[in-house]
Amino acid sequence: MLRRNFVRSTLGLAGAAIAAGDAFAAAPMAKNKFKLKYASHFGMFQNSAGKDLIDQLKFMADQGFMALEDNGMMGRPVEQQEAIAKEMSRLGMEMGVFVVDKGGNGANTLAAGKKEYIDIFLNGCKKAVEVAKRVNAKWMTVVPGDFERNLPIGVQTGHVIDALRRGSEILEPHGLVMVLEPLSDSPNLFLRTSDQTYEICRGVNSKSCKILYDIYHMQKNEGRLIYNIDQTWSEIDYFQIGDEPGRKEPTTGEINYKNIFKYIYDRSKKEGKSFIMGMEHGNYKQGKEGEDALIKAYVESDSFTI
Repeated sequence: MLRRNFVRSTLGLAGAAIAAGDAFAAAPMAKNKFKLKYASHFGMFQNSAGKDLIDQLKFMADQGFMALEDNGMMGRPVEQQEAIAKEMSRLGMEMGVFVVDKGGNGANTLAAGKKEYIDIFLNGCKKAVEVAKRVNAKWMTVVPGDFERNLPIGVQTGHVIDALRRGSEILEPHGLVMVLEPLSDSPNLFLRTSDQTYEICRGVNSKSCKILYDIYHMQKNEGRLIYNIDQTWSEIDYFQIGDEPGRKEPTTGEINYKNIFKYIYDRSKKEGKSFIMGMEHGNYKQGKEGEDALIKAYVESDSFTI
């Protein structure tokens, strides 16, 4: 039986399985049965699947990657957003993060406390609600911006908390969550470490403001990955993946992803939680060979003992 016909005939069963928390029952013919829910990006498998986005989604599901991240989703035409959401629903895939449009990572910094910057952020949150509804998303990435270095750090932190509280007021009625991402791209960025992000989330005190723990960025900025994940666990709502150095797939750098995946799996299973693990990295090798190697890297890293 062709996979597309099989999926159509079992769509009702797949929906029930997803509601019950089974990440894999929606893709019974997937080549790989991963323990964690990995979210790939458009373009990651285009040499194998072609450039058409729907074909890429089918390939992802066929390989067992049952979630999608798309940072630029807010910038896509409405009809394309709807087509992506429709196909993901058919395949039983879950939508991961997209980025709230407030300008670049360092732009319109919330640390400054300026009304014009806050208004840009809040307008981005309002637009993000409509996009999230359209594509069945729950999480969206927020980066507060650069330091405002002429202000004391405590004042900057207060400004960020105030702005994020207002953003949470927009998102919370819709059951949406902005996940704050500390980054390593530049020392000018205000949000740099997991404990700082934890402090801010506790200050905002909303279920709509949590941590996006990007393992690549946090390896660069703070290390002690499992320790810091443990310390900030209660505020983490989302993970992203990338090896260091190079920001490519697991097994290409120094991070022991098998151990980290096992820790996340064991603890989330014990507590009845479920995370999407965003594959926010490049491919170590080019072409179809690189895509095959990437899949093998996830198979290997996900092969930890339960």
